[in-house]
Amino acid sequence: MAIPVKLEAFEGPLDLLLHLIEKNKVDIYDIPIVEITNQYLDYIRNMQTQDMNVMSEFLVMAATLIDIKCKMLLPKEVNEEGEEEDPRAELVQKLLEYKMFKYMSYELKDRQMDAQKALYKQPTIPEEILNYREPVNYEELVGDVTLQKLNEIYKEMLKRQVDRVDPIRSKFGNLEKDEVPLEDKQKFIFQYLNEHEQCSFRELLEKQHSKLEIIVSFLVVLELMKVGKILIEQDELFDDIMITRVNAKEPITLDEDFAIM
Repeated sequence: MAIPVKLEAFEGPLDLLLHLIEKNKVDIYDIPIVEITNQYLDYIRNMQTQDMNVMSEFLVMAATLIDIKCKMLLPKEVNEEGEEEDPRAELVQKLLEYKMFKYMSYELKDRQMDAQKALYKQPTIPEEILNYREPVNYEELVGDVTLQKLNEIYKEMLKRQVDRVDPIRSKFGNLEKDEVPLEDKQKFIFQYLNEHEQCSFRELLEKQHSKLEIIVSFLVVLELMKVGKILIEQDELFDDIMITRVNAKEPITLDEDFAIM
């Protein structure tokens, strides 16, 4: 009498192949195709199923294994890059993808089972208890604090505020922007030079009242020299710089060529 053999149930041909590889403890990148194919065919022969769709999947994989087995016996093909092609490469890639998704499904199943163990309860605390606030005991809050201690605390806080003040920066005044209208300064210098055919640069600067006015006046004089309205002369080093109008009969006026950049 034949001994009945109970076969394990597999989800598909890839699942069966992966089982055979792990059972034989072989490298998935270097599958012994002959041995694995023989074991796979033995399993197919012992399968008992009436579902032709299931059987067809396993038979297609069996044909694929036999095809790979035949290619392994033939001389290896060479690709365009000059490398030998492995007939098992496509099958290995499918097995790796299947293995990855299989173990991902195990992880998701474990997480689902763990989530089922977590129980949540809606809050059922009465509204009166939620709104309850413990009354403040002022005597306990004040304790042994006296007016003298409060005064000491107040002075200590004032001292800390004084210590926070920067002894240097706190004495700085507010910086105010000193504005000098350029057009007004130009008119003043033009009028002064029109009244004086020749003058010293020092005299012109003495008419100014701030550093900014001196800077603007210096720029106006430079621009007048640039457009040829005045001449600048200095006989010796550190002597006064003399300003002379080029055309004494023609007054200096503001025209389009005159512009301070």
